Amino acid sequence: MSGITHPGRPPKDFHPVIFIGERYKVLDLSAGYDPAAISLDPPSIGRYNEKRRNMYTAGLFHGERDIHMGLDFWVPPGTPLHAFADGRVLCYRDNARAGDYGPTIVTEHRVTGIPGVNADEMVLYALFGHLSRASLDNIGEGKSLKRGDVFAFVGNEHENGGWVPHLHFQLSLVRPEEPDMPGVVSEADRAKALQTYPDPQLVTGRFY
Repeated sequence: MSGITHPGRPPKDFHPVIFIGERYKVLDLSAGYDPAAISLDPPSIGRYNEKRRNMYTAGLFHGERDIHMGLDFWVPPGTPLHAFADGRVLCYRDNARAGDYGPTIVTEHRVTGIPGVNADEMVLYALFGHLSRASLDNIGEGKSLKRGDVFAFVGNEHENGGWVPHLHFQLSLVRPEEPDMPGVVSEADRAKALQTYPDPQLVTGRFY
């Protein structure tokens, strides 16, 4: 159970990305990944800027990337996902390698300043990873999104790169060149990554 008074209450003008209720478990994945320890009901939260030793063993991580740059929502497959603000679909792809995101959508939003990031209007990019393949069927680059729109769904382990079902939600202040963002980075890249990929709780509200 969370100790936050209003867990996941987004800042003004933002819509919840996902609805998980007030009862959930915040995971400690610093010692590694144990699928049997992850609860989907109640949901589990995976933390931002967490060093996750012995978790990312697939070849694409090169044995050195293990610091998490997003927020994970471990929930049942089929859970709907919402646009947190008006925007558009920037790009999408099925990143189908083992351990990767699987179906992935990146959205683009013009938002009014976020405290601690930028006081003025700015463009913010958001990655939604580990989606269902059906989420990509009718999405289309440039598709307009209105605040609160359901536009994607959480995938299962057979389509999401082999993980326990969850959403990886990540923000970027820099426009990505492809439907991807480094969900985990090396210690050498950590300081720069924290400047590029801010805490997603700036948009979702605090879960821990």
